[in-house]
Amino acid sequence: MSYVTMKQLLEAGVHFGHQTKRWNPKMKPYIFGARNGIYIIDLQQTVELFNNAYEAVVEKVAEGNMVLFVGTKKQAQDAIAEEAQRCGMFYVNQRWLGGMLTNFQTIKKSLDRLNQLTAMKADASINKFPKKEILKLEREIVKLEKNLGGIRGMTELPGMLYIVDPKNENIAVKEAKKLGIPVAAVVDTNCDPDGIDYIIPGNDDAGMDFDEFMVGSAIISATFENSPSLLAWSASVLSASMLTLTAAMSLKTCFSIQINTKSGQSRSRSPGASEMLSKRS
Repeated sequence: MSYVTMKQLLEAGVHFGHQTKRWNPKMKPYIFGARNGIYIIDLQQTVELFNNAYEAVVEKVAEGNMVLFVGTKKQAQDAIAEEAQRCGMFYVNQRWLGGMLTNFQTIKKSLDRLNQLTAMKADASINKFPKKEILKLEREIVKLEKNLGGIRGMTELPGMLYIVDPKNENIAVKEAKKLGIPVAAVVDTNCDPDGIDYIIPGNDDAGMDFDEFMVGSAIISATFENSPSLLAWSASVLSASMLTLTAAMSLKTCFSIQINTKSGQSRSRSPGASEMLSKRS
């Protein structure tokens, strides 16, 4: 069974890689060719590998495991948070703290601290402190919420990581590998696929919303799999949502969206395929 089609991937712009001068040779098996100095990702492989990742996610969630969504670069932050929340999973979209997995007991203490401070603010008991101390505690709350808000309530290690841009999230990948936690990731042509258990070759900028949506759908399907009536209802809702998402993706390509990268260069998405190719730099 295929959970994604070539047409959907094309409309989402998943096939556009990076400039040919900015690539990782290990991604060669997943590249169809090049056009105007931009690598084109082999979507036939993407379809097959995405289906594998989808089924792996369903299996993990059906077993009672949690999938942690990770994507801290600016382009991924909103999509990661929205889809993780939609399917009831945790996420990291601001900063990956070293030891978030390998030193989880310490992270849990920070989460406990966040819960304590939030409770103090909610019941106004924080007001018994001097004004200067209150300001200090409120700044601490903001910092903890920013870094740990997406995993608030997470009491155990995840059963799988879903990552956008493993090159950017290399610490998360290393920690997961050390603990034997499988990783599914959207891997662009400039990334190293080593260490990724479920590789999804694709544009980690333009195709993000679509990829996250599909992973979220896999989790929802797994959650409802033991209830035929709920599963049927979920499938109808997801089908309608897919049509809306695909339409939104098509509409999005009607506008040029400038994306600033860490290197100071930019990549853009625009109406024409050739124009899109020439601007993804």
